[in-house]
Amino acid sequence: MQIHAKSALLGSRWGQNVRVTLKDGKIDLIKEDVARTPQDECVDCLLPALANLHSHAFQRAMAGMTEFRTSGQDSFWTWRSLMYRFLEHLTPDQVEAIAALVFMEMQEAGYSSVGEFHYLHHQAGGAQHDDPSELSQRIFAAAQTTGIGLTHLPVLYTYGGVNQEPLSGDQLRFANDVDRFLRLVDKCRVNLSLLPDDASVGIAPHSLRATSPEDLALVLAQTPEGPIHIHTSEQLREVSEVEEKLGQRPVAWLLDNVDVNKRWCLIHATHMTEDETIKLARSSAVAGLCPITEANLGDGPFNGTTYLEHGGRFGLGSDSNVRISLTEELRTLEYSQRLRDMKRNVLAVDGGSTGKALYCGAAVGGAQALARDSGEIAEGKLADLVAIDRAHPSLSALNDEQLLDGLCFAAPDRVISEVWSAGRHMIKNGQHVERDCILQRYNSAIRALLDAL
Repeated sequence: MQIHAKSALLGSRWGQNVRVTLKDGKIDLIKEDVARTPQDECVDCLLPALANLHSHAFQRAMAGMTEFRTSGQDSFWTWRSLMYRFLEHLTPDQVEAIAALVFMEMQEAGYSSVGEFHYLHHQAGGAQHDDPSELSQRIFAAAQTTGIGLTHLPVLYTYGGVNQEPLSGDQLRFANDVDRFLRLVDKCRVNLSLLPDDASVGIAPHSLRATSPEDLALVLAQTPEGPIHIHTSEQLREVSEVEEKLGQRPVAWLLDNVDVNKRWCLIHATHMTEDETIKLARSSAVAGLCPITEANLGDGPFNGTTYLEHGGRFGLGSDSNVRISLTEELRTLEYSQRLRDMKRNVLAVDGGSTGKALYCGAAVGGAQALARDSGEIAEGKLADLVAIDRAHPSLSALNDEQLLDGLCFAAPDRVISEVWSAGRHMIKNGQHVERDCILQRYNSAIRALLDAL
């Protein structure tokens, strides 16, 4: 396949009249200043597509169900209680149908790949499926249907709190000890052969409150390769509980007790001291930021300025999937910093275009977090690409150097015209090629789920 773009972002500069030739899911050849031919797929503007590094797909079906204030102060913890009740009724077929919808919506929003932080493993009540990887396989099936690039992240979730309280109720659907978890990961790696070569499996110790230092050490010793994702420092209560139990705040404990390196992605890392922020920035790990979900749950803003000033790497995720929008994630991240600091253009710490700093930073950091050889348009990289319609009124008045600012701060998601995931052309003229089938299955599944609630 050949793509001809009037303009394309090549590293940090813009190329004009660019032909990108794809082969075996990768970018084989790039030529600039060439005329288009009848063999070319012609687009207006070509960008590296972003990875969505943190998703709990099943939570998409809850969107809008928890925006009702209960007595007292509503918080993350009251939201979590509602989420657990919702889990009681989810079937494998519904998990697959919801995940396919989520992955399709991600691609239509401009993402080419996803890190699925998957902690729904068992039946209601905690009974295992005949195949312990049944629900992971449903995620694989959704990825196969949509063509999205998948980094699957099975979750180790053993305890109900930092004092190793036993799991109960709907949390039993998450439960695994270390041995069962490692068998699950092995099974997922075997089943991954059903997906394209760009798919991969990592691990996700859920959090320091849901595992233990001893279990974490055992799991890390048995998984010397692949991405490692962990929730950390999302809520002040979590920070306090971990500090009381382990003698350090979560990020500080991880940095001092684990080899946190480029394999790691610390999800949220919202509540850090300045020292923690600087040390995390220097660790080569990625901060996995989920601005829409963090705003929805009232988590608080990430310390982005200090983190980026010290070379920190970041990527974006849609987490609870209450709203799947790449452009809104980008602008919400920057606006959270502006509201806190009462300044403008906060995250362009080196000067220049804020949109470019946000977009390119998220592209490179997201690719690293998913162990995906993408994040820029360059020969040999995976063909994770997105085309933008510059004729849209939100972008039509902007030159190349202003385009990413327009995309981040002015454009709706409908400016996304085409998306390729490792060369798979899944979004055409703004819509997923399997949209009708995916929507039909989702609507059928959600009707059955609502009848059961």
